[in-house]
Amino acid sequence: MLPIYDFVIVGAGMAGASLGAELSTFSRVLLLEAEDMPGYHATGRSAAFWSETYGGAGITPLTIASKPWFDRNGFLAGRGKLHIGCSKDAPLRDALESAFAGLGVTLDRVEPGQRVPGLLPEWTLGIAEPGCADIDVAAMHHFYLAQARRNGAELRCRATLEQARFNSGLWKLRMGQDMILARTLVNAAGAWADNVAERCGLAPLGIIPYRRTMVQARLARPIAHPLPLVIALDGSFYVKSEGSNRIWFTPHDETASPACDAMPEEMAVAQAMARLEATLDWRVARIERRWAGLRSFAPDRLPVYGYDTDVPSFYWFAGQGGFGIQTAPAAAKLALAELTGTTPDPMVVALNPVQYRPERLRAPG
Repeated sequence: MLPIYDFVIVGAGMAGASLGAELSTFSRVLLLEAEDMPGYHATGRSAAFWSETYGGAGITPLTIASKPWFDRNGFLAGRGKLHIGCSKDAPLRDALESAFAGLGVTLDRVEPGQRVPGLLPEWTLGIAEPGCADIDVAAMHHFYLAQARRNGAELRCRATLEQARFNSGLWKLRMGQDMILARTLVNAAGAWADNVAERCGLAPLGIIPYRRTMVQARLARPIAHPLPLVIALDGSFYVKSEGSNRIWFTPHDETASPACDAMPEEMAVAQAMARLEATLDWRVARIERRWAGLRSFAPDRLPVYGYDTDVPSFYWFAGQGGFGIQTAPAAAKLALAELTGTTPDPMVVALNPVQYRPERLRAPG
């Protein structure tokens, strides 16, 4: 007889791990992970920070709702963030302030050169975001996986979902020679979310993975530490110091990609170097590492949480872009309430889940 699970979650990155930890308190849960270990792709390649403005105003309520969980569990380290621009970027500065007005986000106009030594003189506009903090992503991911395991959840790695079909109230899933049954199938497959839907006989939602390139470099001479995360108002780059002589930076590239083991492209690395040199007079001694990850977005850039309109026992938990880690605590609590029919946790009771449901992405008729 095939084993029956209340919930099978496809994907054990941050999305799947956080939801698995919550659901396993109430139910029999199985996490399916295609890789040798969970968190290999987006979760394991994140330069994550918790920022109230990251992802836009539509994401801010999820981010703020998650903050008490982060504080309680000790996964944040204060850093601060500095949005910078040249004089021509004044409309972008004004738009940033306007977008987050009334959302409880602290944004202060500052002189950027006083906050970041070595900033070139043409960068005259600055908006400080003091609440920004680093996230210990690995510790957070391990915490959720350990919680799920303590609650009795199972994790199977090297278990690629090849096909699933819903019949007589159960999903029948095939992974190679293995077959299992599930009452509810949760799609937390990140860049593979649409692929997983198609393997289950459902229409995709148009969730597209985009490649983001990161570069780690050692500087020729030390810089002041700690420094805020420095990000361009036009979204063309950000740079983050790691100690006194190491930095991480990115050209903030977004190149549509198939779901894959993303690799950095030399053009993006060169672009990152050029933008760094056009911003700061920090001389790079050598590039130590370069990598790329995939950030997956629905067409409207909001996450997708909710039951599929065609097969109500298929639950989407995807499209979480680059903000999926900082919003994971609130997202998991929202999904928990929907999947179990329980009262939402006080942490998310003020959030409106309707705006995240997949039906918004289905064409009428």
